[in-house]
Amino acid sequence: MPSMLILGAASDIALECLKAFSLQNLSFYLACRDKKALENNLLEDKDFQNINYKILHFDALDSLEAHQKLWNEVKDEVCVVLCAVGLLGDQKKARTDLKFAKEVIEVNFTGLVPILSLAANTFEKKRAGSIIVISSVAGLRGRASNYVYGSAKASMNAYLSGLRQRLHASGVQVMTVLPGYVATKMIAFKKTPKCLTAKPSEVAQDILKGYLKRRDLVYSRPFWKLIFFVVKFIPEFIFKRLKGF
Repeated sequence: MPSMLILGAASDIALECLKAFSLQNLSFYLACRDKKALENNLLEDKDFQNINYKILHFDALDSLEAHQKLWNEVKDEVCVVLCAVGLLGDQKKARTDLKFAKEVIEVNFTGLVPILSLAANTFEKKRAGSIIVISSVAGLRGRASNYVYGSAKASMNAYLSGLRQRLHASGVQVMTVLPGYVATKMIAFKKTPKCLTAKPSEVAQDILKGYLKRRDLVYSRPFWKLIFFVVKFIPEFIFKRLKGF
C-alpha cells in the first residue's frame, strides 16, 4: 500500500490531516519528536483506530545522518510527504536570545531542507509524488512583530517555489500551504479575528482538496491572499512607519 509521511505528526493540523487523508487508500508514517505523546493521542481518539500507521522519530534539529536514515526507511513506500513542522517562538525573546533565534530558523527552514530534498530527489527519479509543506503568510513580508519566524517562512516559500519549478517536468507536485491564523496550541495565547482564523480541520480539508486538484498554493482563508497582495505593494518608506502590524 502506498504511504504518506507526515513530519511534525503531533501537531493539531497534522492530526486533522491524518483523518482527512485516511480515506485516500494510504498507510501512514507519523514522524515527530515525542513518539509516546503522539501514540497516546492516537489511542485516545476513536477516529484513528482503523488507520494503518507507524510512528517514527523526527526532529528538524537532528543530524543529516538521522534524516537520511529516516528517509531510507520509508522511501520505497512513500508517495506523499506532508511537513507540518513549525515553531512560532517569541519575537522579543529572539531579539536577545540568539540561540533561540537560530532554533526558530532551523526548525522552520534549514532543518527541513535535508528531508525535503531527499524526498524531492526520490520523487524526481520515480517521476511521481507530492510534497506538501505548511508554511505561513508571515513569510510574504517581514514585519516587526515576527520577523525571525517570518524570515524562515519566507525562505521556505522561496525554496518550495524553486523546487516546484524544478520538479514540474517530472510530474511531482509541490504544494505550499499558507493557512493564516489557525486555532491551534501554537497561537493559543493570541487573540485573533474570528473571520481570519481557521480550525485545524478546515485547514486539513483545504490541504486534501489542494492535493487532489494538484494545486501549487493553498490559502485556508482566501481573504489572506487579498490582504498580503495589498501589504506586498505598500512602499517601504510607508511600511516601516506602520505600528502594531
